[in-house]
Amino acid sequence: YGSFAMISAILTIHILNEKQNASFKMAWLIPVLLFPVFGTLFYVFVQLQMETKIFAKRIAEVQKRTDHFLEQDTAVYERLSRRSRRNANLSLYMKKSGGYPTWDRTNFKYFPLGDEFYTDVLQELQKARRYIFVEYFIISKGILWDSILKILEQKAKEGVEVRILYDGMNSFSNLPHDYPKELEAKGIRCRIFNPIRPAISTSQNNRDHRKILVIDGHTAYTGGVNLADEYINRKVRFGHWKDNAIRLKGEAVRNFTVMFLQMWDVCSKKPDSDFDYSPYLDTGHSPELDMDGFSIPFSDSPIDGEPVGHQLYLDIIYQAKKYVYIMTPYLVLDDDMITALTYAAKRGVDTVIIMPHIPDKKSAFMLAHSYYTELIEAGVKIYEYLPGFVHSKTFVSDGEKAVVGSVNMDFRSQYLNFECGVYIYENPVVEQIKKDFDETLPKCVRMTEESVEALPALHKFCGKAMRLIAPLM
Repeated sequence: YGSFAMISAILTIHILNEKQNASFKMAWLIPVLLFPVFGTLFYVFVQLQMETKIFAKRIAEVQKRTDHFLEQDTAVYERLSRRSRRNANLSLYMKKSGGYPTWDRTNFKYFPLGDEFYTDVLQELQKARRYIFVEYFIISKGILWDSILKILEQKAKEGVEVRILYDGMNSFSNLPHDYPKELEAKGIRCRIFNPIRPAISTSQNNRDHRKILVIDGHTAYTGGVNLADEYINRKVRFGHWKDNAIRLKGEAVRNFTVMFLQMWDVCSKKPDSDFDYSPYLDTGHSPELDMDGFSIPFSDSPIDGEPVGHQLYLDIIYQAKKYVYIMTPYLVLDDDMITALTYAAKRGVDTVIIMPHIPDKKSAFMLAHSYYTELIEAGVKIYEYLPGFVHSKTFVSDGEKAVVGSVNMDFRSQYLNFECGVYIYENPVVEQIKKDFDETLPKCVRMTEESVEALPALHKFCGKAMRLIAPLM
C-alpha cells in the first residue's frame, strides 16, 4: 500500500503537468489520491490502451493522404483578411488545427425545425445523379428513415453511389446487428463506426456524433437532426422536439465531402476509397452562389488533442460585442467556458442560453442546474423551453456570425466525440438563425436564482456531486 501511495504521488505530479483540460485532471486526481491502488491501476490501464493509439494512427494516415483536397484558396483568405483580421486569424486556426479551409460562394438555407429539414432533404435526394453520402449518429427505423431509404434504394438502382455510415451505438439500440448486410443487398454500401464490443476499451467511449449528408458534392446538410422520428415530431418524446439543420450549396460542401470520405476509410482496416469523387461539381456559374460572407465547415476529433469546437465557441463568446445567443440541450461546462460566459455578461454583452425544460437525461439536467446560479449571478440569462426538449446546437452573435452543427455544450461533445458543424460569417443566413432564436424565446421561461433555489434539495445535491465526474458524462 505504501508503494502504491508513492506511485500515486508521482502520478499526481505527472497528471498536473499533462497537456489536457483542468477538469479532466481533477477527474483523475480524485481516484488516484483517494484510492491509490485502484486509481493507479485504472489510470495505467487507460494510458496503455493500444487500440486507441492504433485508431489515432489510422486517422492521421487518412488525413495526410487527403490534405491536398482541403487546400486554402489564397484569394478567399485575402478577401476575408481585408474584411476582418480577427476572423482571418480564426480561419488560420481552423485550417492549421482542424484541417479545414474557409470558403465563400456558398448558399445556405436554415431549417428551424427538423420537420422542415425532412421535407427539403427528400426533394434534394431525388435530384442525386452521382453519389449520396450519409453519416449520422442515430438512424432508427420509422417514417423519416423509411422515406429516405426508399429514395436511396431507387437511386442505387439508377447507378448512384450510395454510402451510409452510422455510429455503432445504433446496433445496440436502434438497428439490427446485421443491418449493413441488409443494406448491401439493396445495393447500398454501409459501414459502422466503432461497433460496440464486449470488451473494456477506452476507444469505445469515442462516438461518431456527426450529422452529415452530401449529395453530388454540391449540396450538404448538417445540424442537430438525426434520422429518427422524434427529430421531426412524428414520435413524441420529452414534449415538442426543437431541433435545427442547415443546408449548404456551393464550394464549402467540399469540406463535408472529404470529411465523410476520411471517416469512411478510417472505419476500414483496408481503405478502399480512392477519393476520386469530385468534391465540387462545377456545373457553371449559378446566381444563387453570389452570396456575401464566408464559411468554414469543420470536424472535431477527440484523438488529436485539439478541441476545435470548444475553441470556436470560446472565440465567438470573447469576440462578441452586442450579444451571443446559444441553444443547447446540455450545459456541462469547464472552467474556460464558465469564465468566458460570465466575462461576456459582465462586460455588457447580452448573453442568453436556451435549454430544455423537459430533459432527455435527468442526470445531465441536474448537472446543468448546478451551473445556473453562478452564471445567473454574473448576468447570463438562462431560459428553458417550456413545450419540451431543445436539441439544437447553435451559436449566433452580433448579427454577423453563427455556428450550426452537432457540438453540444458539454465535455462529451467537446472532448470525447467526433463532431462537425459549420461556422458562418457575414452571410444573410445569420439573420435567419437569429430570427429563430427570437421566435423561440417567448416560448421559454426565464430561470432566476430563486427558481434554482426552489429546486428539490436532492436534485441540487446530485447535480453538484456529479460535477466530480462531469468530464465523463
